[in-house]
Amino acid sequence: MQVNNKNIYKILLLASFVGINILLLFGLSNILGYLNTGAERTSMLHLEKETVNTYLPKVKWTSLENPGRKMEQQTLSEIEKDYLFAWHIRNNAFKTNSKEGIADFYTDSSRVNLYKIIDHNTKQNTTIESTTIAHNPKLEFYSADGQLVVFTDKNVVEYQNIFQEKKLISSIKDTATYKVLMLLEDGFWRIRHIKRIDKETVTDNAAIAKPIYTVSGKKILNNNNEFTIKGINYYPKNSPWDMYGEKFNTDTIAQDFDIIKNAGLNTIRIFVPYEAFGKADIIPEKIEKLEKVLDLAEEQQLAVVVTLFDFYGDYSIESWTLTHRHAEKIITTFKDHKAILAWDIKNEPDLDFESRGQNNVLAWLKNIIPLVKQWDANHLVTIGWSNTDDAIRLNDLVDFVSYHYYQDIKYFSDKQDVLQDATKKPVILQEFGVSSYNGFWNWFGKDEDDQAEFHKKMQAIFKEKQLAFISWTLYDFGSVPTAVVGKKPWVRNKQKEFGFIDVKGNKKPSYLHITY
Repeated sequence: MQVNNKNIYKILLLASFVGINILLLFGLSNILGYLNTGAERTSMLHLEKETVNTYLPKVKWTSLENPGRKMEQQTLSEIEKDYLFAWHIRNNAFKTNSKEGIADFYTDSSRVNLYKIIDHNTKQNTTIESTTIAHNPKLEFYSADGQLVVFTDKNVVEYQNIFQEKKLISSIKDTATYKVLMLLEDGFWRIRHIKRIDKETVTDNAAIAKPIYTVSGKKILNNNNEFTIKGINYYPKNSPWDMYGEKFNTDTIAQDFDIIKNAGLNTIRIFVPYEAFGKADIIPEKIEKLEKVLDLAEEQQLAVVVTLFDFYGDYSIESWTLTHRHAEKIITTFKDHKAILAWDIKNEPDLDFESRGQNNVLAWLKNIIPLVKQWDANHLVTIGWSNTDDAIRLNDLVDFVSYHYYQDIKYFSDKQDVLQDATKKPVILQEFGVSSYNGFWNWFGKDEDDQAEFHKKMQAIFKEKQLAFISWTLYDFGSVPTAVVGKKPWVRNKQKEFGFIDVKGNKKPSYLHITY
């Protein structure tokens, strides 16, 4: 009896051992099978459902031609899916400053730059909400072994909301082109290389505006035709230096633009005050008002020089990023506006050399000009220097040279000629004029007839030399803010009467010589 029991125990032990090994082998085979399929990344990261609900950009392959191996439809679907997942992972990483999932969609080398950006944004307490709306990939190469693919993703439409300290500091719409290389690893396509190539972006007339104003040698062109600026600096007469404030009125501005156009002028110069527009935190209502001004100018076919950073005077490196966000918002909003001729980075920055340090001012200008050109390739860039001597500064960075002239008229032609000879670019007299005030605080000043004679002589020079000009200014002003010219009455009163039209709306004698 005992022998039989021992045999039963042996049989049970042997059966248990065999059963356990079978279960282990079965489990191991499932694990190996799971690993061999690459362990579906979308299920691991819960992306399948997430992307369907939050990320469905339009994708249109413009070409699948390849001289070697033909692209299979199944492979194309897998490439497209993994490519879009890579964008989604990138967008999510910048939103949360988390590196989760990046290794699944980017190779070792390509993820390095992403990690650097995330680390930088984490330190700066910056996050970016972003998405892409449209992709237009074109196949460039598909390897014979089916392991490598190269394509160009053209005119990718992107939106970004940039936050710092959880506060929205900028919203951006951008269109760019990317060169992409993807490798097949572990059954999945990963991005090995992705590079933005804006200069190779293929123009889509519905998406990207062609530049209207360009430069050829020392000439500014409008749609490839020579364009000589004949312009005027503009403020409404009842709101000087506060154009976008409580007195903002589109009817008034429209009437003024009609006057300017009928006077034979083709250009206006307007100003965007840095603080009044909200510094880095741009006020939406100000943007809306600026857009209305630009739209009214376009209706009258007036070109617009937009002077940025009016009344800005810091230049310290600590505030650079704030000025970048300010400019970026304005420039990207209007980068396709047809009325804009140029962005004038700063009005008379050389006047800040003594108080703020020449090196600081120039360093800020050198830093921001390339960014402006990056944000907007459709419009020209200049700087409004206060005199001919400083106007040659940063000549290599601007599209045309701008300067102001308030010295004796007898020196004008010579100074203009010297400056013109010093640069290979167009030269614009961006401000000039003379006050007609000769009252209590300036008994020996020029009167309205003297002012008219000044403009008559200047216009004769402009006509002879075919010079571009923007005069100061359309109107006399009833008052001038002390923040603009200080409290000295002899300075303030003089500044009130540079206009071609007096405070009552009457045309002064100088109006006859507003242009040639």
